[in-house]
Amino acid sequence: MSASTAEITRSGLWKNNVALVQLLGLCPLLAVTSTTINGIGLGLATLITLVLSNTIISAIRNVVRTEVRLPVFVLIIASIVTVIELTMQAWFYDLYLVLGIFIPLIVTNCSIIGRAEGFASKNPVAASALDGFMMGLGFLIVLTILGMLREIIGFGTILANANLMFGEGASALQFTLNEEYGGFLMAILPPGAFFGLALLIVAKNLIETRFYQAPAAKITDSEAEPVAT
Repeated sequence: MSASTAEITRSGLWKNNVALVQLLGLCPLLAVTSTTINGIGLGLATLITLVLSNTIISAIRNVVRTEVRLPVFVLIIASIVTVIELTMQAWFYDLYLVLGIFIPLIVTNCSIIGRAEGFASKNPVAASALDGFMMGLGFLIVLTILGMLREIIGFGTILANANLMFGEGASALQFTLNEEYGGFLMAILPPGAFFGLALLIVAKNLIETRFYQAPAAKITDSEAEPVAT
């Protein structure tokens, strides 16, 4: 029996978020999120890969023998990533140069093969496509927020180099917080990525503690009080 739409959505965006809970795909996440646009670019490529791979694998799950399923899954994912890589070379070449090796390395992202094996190979096409979209969207959101956070602290800008993704007209989207701000180098170096991700994980845990566990605790306390007779 497949999971409901609400369960799949909640799992992908929050409860089982790839970056904040599963802690998968951290290598590209930490390496390329020095700016918002870099995070969006890699996040979109990963989202498309998750949706297409989940959909295709779910569609063929009943005709692929168990003994060869993993090689078949990897072949499908690698083919999708190759198409995405060639598309970026043709239409977003400058962004492709910035992201570099991390585009083809999407093939090795554990979250993608994990969703293929753990969900798509056991569920219908529609549910698998939704799962891929929500897992990819959750990953994209974290990449975007982390990239924006590091860009603001490191450069004092938002949406710098937006033209790499949206064309020359998008250069006007860049916003500089303070012309005199010299930037903070640590934020755009690898340690800054670790600190930024840690802050996002802490924020998620605090939100869960406040809005999910607190009501349960109140109910438990009230139930524990003796009833006056």
